[in-house]
Amino acid sequence: MPNSKNIRKFSTGTSVHRKRRMSTVAEKEGFFGPALTTLYIGISAVFADDHTAVVALAIHDTVYLVDFSVRRIELDDALRTGDDLIAEHIISDIRKYELENFAKFIGAGLPATLKYMSPSLCSRLWLELDIIPIVIRPDDESKEKNFWDAKRVDEQADSMARKCILNFSPSLVPILQVGWRGVVQTDAGFRAQLTTIQDYKDTCGAATWNAMMVFAKQLRSEKTKIAFFSSTPQGGGVALMRHALVRFARLLGVDLTWYVPKPRPGVFRITKNMHNILQGVSHPDQRISPEEKASIIDWISENANRYWFSEGGPLRPAEEGGADVVMIDDPQMPGIIPMIKRLTPNRPVLYRSHIQIRSDLVAVPGSPQEDIWNFLWSNIKEADMFISHPIPAFVPHTVPVEKRVYFPATTDWLDGLNKPIISWDTGYYGHIYNTACHSQRMTELNWPARKYIAQVARFDPAKGIPTVIDSYAEFRRLLEKAGVEDTPQLVVCGNGSIDDPDGSMIYDQTMNQLETHYPHLIDDVSIMRLDPNDQLLNTIIAHAHVVLQLSTREGFEVKVSEALHAGRPVIATLAGGIPLQVKDKVNGFLVQPGDWKAVAGHLMQLFTDDDLHSSMSYAAETGVSDEVGTVGNALGWFYLAAKWNKVGVKKAGKGGIAGHEKWVNDMARDEAGVPYTEEENRLPRHFTERVPEQEEAAS
Repeated sequence: MPNSKNIRKFSTGTSVHRKRRMSTVAEKEGFFGPALTTLYIGISAVFADDHTAVVALAIHDTVYLVDFSVRRIELDDALRTGDDLIAEHIISDIRKYELENFAKFIGAGLPATLKYMSPSLCSRLWLELDIIPIVIRPDDESKEKNFWDAKRVDEQADSMARKCILNFSPSLVPILQVGWRGVVQTDAGFRAQLTTIQDYKDTCGAATWNAMMVFAKQLRSEKTKIAFFSSTPQGGGVALMRHALVRFARLLGVDLTWYVPKPRPGVFRITKNMHNILQGVSHPDQRISPEEKASIIDWISENANRYWFSEGGPLRPAEEGGADVVMIDDPQMPGIIPMIKRLTPNRPVLYRSHIQIRSDLVAVPGSPQEDIWNFLWSNIKEADMFISHPIPAFVPHTVPVEKRVYFPATTDWLDGLNKPIISWDTGYYGHIYNTACHSQRMTELNWPARKYIAQVARFDPAKGIPTVIDSYAEFRRLLEKAGVEDTPQLVVCGNGSIDDPDGSMIYDQTMNQLETHYPHLIDDVSIMRLDPNDQLLNTIIAHAHVVLQLSTREGFEVKVSEALHAGRPVIATLAGGIPLQVKDKVNGFLVQPGDWKAVAGHLMQLFTDDDLHSSMSYAAETGVSDEVGTVGNALGWFYLAAKWNKVGVKKAGKGGIAGHEKWVNDMARDEAGVPYTEEENRLPRHFTERVPEQEEAAS
């Protein structure tokens, strides 16, 4: 610890009686038992010419100042060694306060000047203490230029705490902010600064990082503007990936902006029906009427004309300040592709198809799938590239081979869904889960006294939730037959999405299945639709004994890689892109969709054979490819943007990029001069290799 002197110590704290009571609860009920007091903290510091800093911490609830401390720190040692002594002091004091007072800090406000004087503070608050750092410019405090400097350091810290609280919703997560023109302002309007470039560099191999930096430097030097468009800023995998990519691009100085349309009531019901039809999980006779199709086009056209094609908008020509390269990342948005091409035919427009498309049903004349696909393809066909999950069956036959490339979905190893969480914070999120269960009279988790099985996914018709329930029931029957009394619980939970109106219906179907067919298991099964909270889902996945993903239809489903990254064996179906992630009998098991008996058998293996579970856990944790992380995702997108901006669209046989069903990451690594080696973890390529008859059919 740095050489320091307390000017004022924290003087208040939780009562002795509460400490004793919470300690007893922790001993009896485990990590998920104690209810921690949620607080916010403000941090500020002033620096003197004698190499000292005076650091103040001000603790707030959502109404009043609770306590504060002030300490003087000698910085001479830091100047010699390069250590961040201010961060060391702050991290130590906050952790000590939490443990002594059964508290949990949600957010920390600090001035921008402190962020620069203590460069590791923000990422350490986030990655070590699970506190969201909100960086605030003191100039925002008042129009008077010197008002901030007139405050004492403890007053500055108090001000930072109050300003910090304004960035959080009642559910204690940062408020999602969408600005003018539908710009998604990631991380509380870019004030929550969670990570550093070095943090991301540590999440991947040197080859992936070096290749990515080749294109990041090109984009910076050319001042290339990239614009992404998707339908919603929150809810599904697309939103998670875009938040991470925007965050990472901002750290690197790459000009990448993400736009979403203003929502319109009723449209998402139509687009969800389209989604279900394309996946083949809707009623066989369900169709989308011409009026419904027209309403989707009208919705997108209105948004585009008002916000994106107007003066100063991202879809104006590049010479007027518009984007150089446009990415359409949603089947709800292809209606703007012809509009872009009419105004700027030479601007590259790339379309990413992120859902499973039953191309076999699309090929059936007169089918609902053909009808929907023809509607979408009439707009998508004008895009310069068609980017798909790495499953050839997801690409309808009408897409020209030269436009096709493969690019997997990804996740962020540093966000709340995946970062390591210490046991103290695990207990906090577990308690949140159980409190939500209690309020809905749902079964609570009794971990660690009882192990549990988890499927974390939206309540969607394609997620195979009925198979999850049937599998657990059969597994419990096998345990009873074997005389095993230490039985695990089952958790089925997930967040909702504003463009997914099926959640309530599927939840009701699941509860009806459980109550009708397996009433004896109700007290052992926890089924919850949760408010958005990444760390809560992280906690559920990270401590599950086994994770399930029993989808009947699937895109890529990166939740599988998230579970593997957490060292959890996964039992999953041979649906969509799941087999690219799970190595059968190595880091989990693969079964046919709907085969609940096979799932139950594999659960028996993983709950009765500790050596098998340990070996699969190790293989899971160490076998995840860089391709499914944010740096791998950025490598692909940065390459596509840099390359398309350089070569331009195809005209008179010149320009453009020929896809020919290559993987984007392979193209990027080759272009950067850093090809893959045998030693690197890589998603299997044989899933996209064509057999001769397929090549003949495609041509």
